[in-house]
Amino acid sequence: MTDMFFAGLDLGSTMTKVVIIDNNEKIWASEITHTGAAHRRLANKVMEKALEKAGLSFNSLALVIATGYGRMSVPFADKQISELSCHARGVVHFLPTVRLAIDIGGQDAKGLKIKDGKLEDFVMNDKCAAGTGRFLEILSNFIGIGLNELGPISMKATDKCSCNNVCTVFAQQEIISHLSDGIPIEDIVAGLHEAIAMRTVRMVRRIGIEPDICFTGGVAKNCGIVKAFEESLGFPVFVPENPLLSGAIGAALLGKEIVMNNGEKDVTIKRPDRHLEAVSFFK
Repeated sequence: MTDMFFAGLDLGSTMTKVVIIDNNEKIWASEITHTGAAHRRLANKVMEKALEKAGLSFNSLALVIATGYGRMSVPFADKQISELSCHARGVVHFLPTVRLAIDIGGQDAKGLKIKDGKLEDFVMNDKCAAGTGRFLEILSNFIGIGLNELGPISMKATDKCSCNNVCTVFAQQEIISHLSDGIPIEDIVAGLHEAIAMRTVRMVRRIGIEPDICFTGGVAKNCGIVKAFEESLGFPVFVPENPLLSGAIGAALLGKEIVMNNGEKDVTIKRPDRHLEAVSFFK
């Protein structure tokens, strides 16, 4: 079979991700960038970079799937699929035995219950950014520690303090109080990580907790949060090599399955004019 290529684009609130795979599910290229205000232009730019890495043209893509909260702003997408379905497919790719997936992104957190490789149930907190990547970003700036340093610093804690708030304003007040009491910063950060983990665990208990557990999203790159989850859940937590890509990989895989299930005769997609117009960006 001649190689066919499929792209998944996950336009999230904080980060935009693209993955290009072939019909053997080999990843040819991926690209991650910060989401800006101009979603349509950004989507074109990110896709262009991924295609350049893969050495492909836009017209070589059999299907392009968009997902994430900004999926309707992708002018060249052939189909939009919900982020829940795409994340579920992505985590199954990472960990075929997964039963519970936890995803914490820039502004939301979700739990996915998966059975036999399929999404069975979910729970989501998208009304408040407490305990998400944005929460950690604000607090890292507040205490003067780089976002990527929070995890390693928390791993040095010897007596993590109790932190009761994952609301940004109240958390800042609590940090000031702990610092004035002379509590080491590593113990404070470890306490914040524990508070985030416990808040998320309370949420995912509504759909049931059982291994194997996969943790994705930008916050999964924080080793201190991973440790806090393992302590709170009582199970090991698997983190993919690049936890940011689960939605984009899942979208690309679903695109491949759509084409393969319809047969090769349907590979040529009849794109509406807006898609044909979008191709002009990829010169």
